[in-house]
Amino acid sequence: MGAPQDEALKEPSAVKIVEKPPSDWETPEEGTSKKFRIPIGGLAAGWAIADRFDRLLPPHKRYLGRSRRTFLVCVGVVFVVVLALVIGLSVGLTRKSSKPRNLPLPTGAETFTGDLTYYDPGLGACGIASTANDDIVAISHFTFDAVQTGSDPNQNVLCGRRIRAQRANNGKTVSVDLTVVDRCTGCKPTDIDVSPSAFDKLAQRDLGRVPVTWAWL
Repeated sequence: MGAPQDEALKEPSAVKIVEKPPSDWETPEEGTSKKFRIPIGGLAAGWAIADRFDRLLPPHKRYLGRSRRTFLVCVGVVFVVVLALVIGLSVGLTRKSSKPRNLPLPTGAETFTGDLTYYDPGLGACGIASTANDDIVAISHFTFDAVQTGSDPNQNVLCGRRIRAQRANNGKTVSVDLTVVDRCTGCKPTDIDVSPSAFDKLAQRDLGRVPVTWAWL
């Protein structure tokens, strides 16, 4: 027989065993389920917090005639209610502060400048029915609501008040006296919304929106 091959004479190389680092999951034996290993440090911290809480509020004592659990529930409810009131108050103050100041109220002989528009009148907020040929005006809801004292807008003190609107039209100054019969929800504080016939006296209808100067009479 010939000489044995060199490959056959080689000894098998040693097998390197690599140890895996311990993990939070134990390797289960056959037929068993995995068990999660709870970190001892985190559990100890939880026990320490619970112990401090029990020292602060012992569970066997009564607080305002109630058990600790009931007392804590009541404290939580009160906290939520107070928080809701604070948030509601802050929102209300924010809305109130966002309202326009220096409203064009009839407190003097001041003249105001705003936009002039027209609308198709009917039964207004003052409870007065008007037509397109009447010299009437709807003032801004900011101004109208600022003096509203009750729930009935027909009793608003501005209803029936008169203003004088003035502007240059076709090279000459034109003025029209108008009666307040409505509130304009789309108007800024110094804007006024008038009947089509009143608008025609102050500007060309197709312009739709023009600047105007007005004052209370």
